[in-house]
Amino acid sequence: MGQLDGRVALVTGAGRGFGQAIALALGREGADVAVNYRASAGPAAAVVAELEKLGRKAVAVKADVSREDDVKGLIDAALARFGRLDILVNNAGVMVQSPFLDTPVSRYDEMFAINMTGTMLCSWHALPAMVERRYGRIINLSSQLGHVGSVGRGGFAAYAATKGAVNALTRALAHEFGQHGITVNAIAPGGIETDMSKRVMTEDYRARRLQELPLHRFGSVDDVAHCAVFLAGEPAGYLTGQILHPSGGAVMP
Repeated sequence: MGQLDGRVALVTGAGRGFGQAIALALGREGADVAVNYRASAGPAAAVVAELEKLGRKAVAVKADVSREDDVKGLIDAALARFGRLDILVNNAGVMVQSPFLDTPVSRYDEMFAINMTGTMLCSWHALPAMVERRYGRIINLSSQLGHVGSVGRGGFAAYAATKGAVNALTRALAHEFGQHGITVNAIAPGGIETDMSKRVMTEDYRARRLQELPLHRFGSVDDVAHCAVFLAGEPAGYLTGQILHPSGGAVMP
């Protein structure tokens, strides 16, 4: 018996990284899962296959979360497949690391469209089904950069702005939808090794960050997935508007 038996989850950007780890962790706790992807059809299908091996129902759904028509189709597909939606994990995101004045506006627009607008659109289309059932868990993926602004050598101003907006949306939705039995929280990882983070981690950067982290080690995607499982479960029912920081102590609110 898992703590999420009978629940249905949708995880965006679930073909790799945090999304993949979260989708599998929710499945191990008993949830059926809609696995969203934009370009990584093969990896998303592999996640579905792994979930089915666990005895869970799962479906892969292609959608670009920055496009409203795609998002509506994504939510409709999840509801058609499972008949309900209890947990929404807004994980899909992109990151560009470069000095602020060297970041083209087009790249900022892309980050904001996926990281922030995508989170808003998925929540907007998922919330009516949750309100109707008077139950829901929305979990947004933020970043320690949305809290501290810069880490190490910097170059994350535009990305940090999108995650700061996600934090603000999280708190606003928590206020508005708590009366409907819906909690809205965020996870703001830092010091986690992923394919995305490895692209901006030189050896010097890694060494410096390890010394800065109170735990003196990097975390894994599973550390973030454990936070998502906790926020999705019944024991977290009195937590809303909160931002968890699995960051090795880099952020201590």
